[in-house]
Amino acid sequence: MVDFRLNPALDADALASVYRLDRHLRIPDFLAPEGAEALRQHLAGRDDWRQVMNSGDKVFELDRTTQASLSPDRRVALDDALAAGAREGFQYRYETVRISDAASVRDASSDLLAAFARWLSGGEALAFLSRVIDAPDLVFADAQATAYAPGDFLTGHDDEVPGKDRRAAYVFGLNPRWRPEWGGLLLFHEAADRLTGVSPGFNTLDLLAVPQPHSVSMVTRAAANRRYSITGWLRAQPQPA
Repeated sequence: MVDFRLNPALDADALASVYRLDRHLRIPDFLAPEGAEALRQHLAGRDDWRQVMNSGDKVFELDRTTQASLSPDRRVALDDALAAGAREGFQYRYETVRISDAASVRDASSDLLAAFARWLSGGEALAFLSRVIDAPDLVFADAQATAYAPGDFLTGHDDEVPGKDRRAAYVFGLNPRWRPEWGGLLLFHEAADRLTGVSPGFNTLDLLAVPQPHSVSMVTRAAANRRYSITGWLRAQPQPA
C-alpha cells in the first residue's frame, strides 16, 4: 500500500492568506510524488467506472458495459437531451468511482482510493487543510474519483446542501499532460460577466469555499485522455462509523 505524505515544503500560513482573499486556491505538488503517480496509474487502470448524469433532480447511472451497448441513435438522443438540459438548468455527465464515507468500510478496504480518503480525513492532512481554510471544526473528507471524457461537463452550481456541513470543496488533479484547449477547466463564476479558472493539473489540490459558484467546462474531442481527479468536500460533521 502506498504511504501518502504531504509535500513538506508547503506553507500552510502562506496558502491560507491566498485562500482568505480569493475563497479558492490551487496548491501545487500537494503530495510526495510517488503517491500522486500511484493514484494516477490506479485510476487509469480501473474498469469499474460508472457514468452518472441527471435529468432535473433524477440521477442516472450506466456502467461501461451498458454504455458500450448503446446504439448510435441512442447516443445522439442522450447527447441532445443533455445539451437541452444545460441550456437553462443544472446539468452534468461524467464517470465516477465512489468511496464510502463510513470509517469502518474505509479501514477494511484494500482499495487505494479508500486509503487516500482515509489519509485525507485524518492526521497531518486534515490538520493542514483545516489551517489553510481556517476551519478548525473539520472532521473528515468525503471522496469520489471522477473521469471526464469528451462531451462530459458540469454546469454552474455552488455545492451548498443543507445538513452536509461542507466547509470547502476540493479537486485533486491527476493529469500530467493537459492543454487548456482540451476543456475540462475548473471555472469560478466571479460575476455575471467575469470568470477565472484553472486547467487540469497533476498533483494539484484545488480548494474552493462553499458556497461558491463554479463549473467544469466540456471536455473536447481533442483531449488525449480522460480528465482524472479525486473530488469531494471537507466536512464538519461526525463521520459515519
